[in-house]
Amino acid sequence: MPLRIAIPDMVSPSYFPAIAAVELGYFGKEGLEATIELLFPVTKTYEALRDGRLDFVSGAAHAALYAFRDWAGCKLLCALSQNMYWFLVVRRDLGIGRGDLRALKGLRIGAAPGPADGLKRMLVDSGIDPEREVYIAPVPATAGVSFGLAAARALEKGAVDGFWANGMAAEIALRGGFGALVIDARRGDGPKASQHYTFPALVTTQKWIDRNPETVAAALRAVVAAQTALKCDPSLAAAAAKRHFPAAELALIPELVRRDAPYYDPKISGETVAFLDTFARATGLLSGAPAYDQVVATQFVTLWSGAS
Repeated sequence: MPLRIAIPDMVSPSYFPAIAAVELGYFGKEGLEATIELLFPVTKTYEALRDGRLDFVSGAAHAALYAFRDWAGCKLLCALSQNMYWFLVVRRDLGIGRGDLRALKGLRIGAAPGPADGLKRMLVDSGIDPEREVYIAPVPATAGVSFGLAAARALEKGAVDGFWANGMAAEIALRGGFGALVIDARRGDGPKASQHYTFPALVTTQKWIDRNPETVAAALRAVVAAQTALKCDPSLAAAAAKRHFPAAELALIPELVRRDAPYYDPKISGETVAFLDTFARATGLLSGAPAYDQVVATQFVTLWSGAS
């Protein structure tokens, strides 16, 4: 039976190493058969992992805590890329400048459950009440459609005033002329700590690690190999995406992967986990301060510790 790997937003450059690991044959080179599928939102994706309906999830690291209380029962295997990876884009006609979060007051911002945590915390850290001063909610009609694409369409139609979504959504809105970039979280826009709130990770259950450590190690090697290949040749992204991306977005993905390739680093440092847990406590998802090995599957660190 093929390994089941789920992604909460398929048309995204940040989860892309997992797609590439399957579609470019890196799982096959490890002797594994695997499938990649869309399961939205990320909170539900992790619930499916917890309930044994999935083998791996490629999703926001902090969102695992929605299904695995205080990290019990799951482990981060590697980072798919570094830093918080969402973009805040608003209607161009609003005239909001780069980094001006205070101008969001009273606006309707589309954000998916899970990713919305990052935006809300960023607002709190900027002195804005996200529950009273900004209306944040999922965009309409996202079932079966990658959230970023739905968010870009909603912005173009005026159904929302802005969105908090992935790099593909941002690129569509900017190229279409109807969106203006306010925050690129990965590259340091926003409050000082926000760049490191969370990151995209490959995650599995402790049961899988205990029962099938060789399979988990092979899956991890496949993803790290895909990251390395994409960094060396971002044009490989077109072949990896062709079964999953619509035509217009397929044309964009090699350039987006080229931009994000410097962040395709599988390492999860102690500092990264400390930032992640601080954010999770601030959002009410974590009650304590777990040790590094309670969060990261340290028995596999040697499989990515030498990666660059």
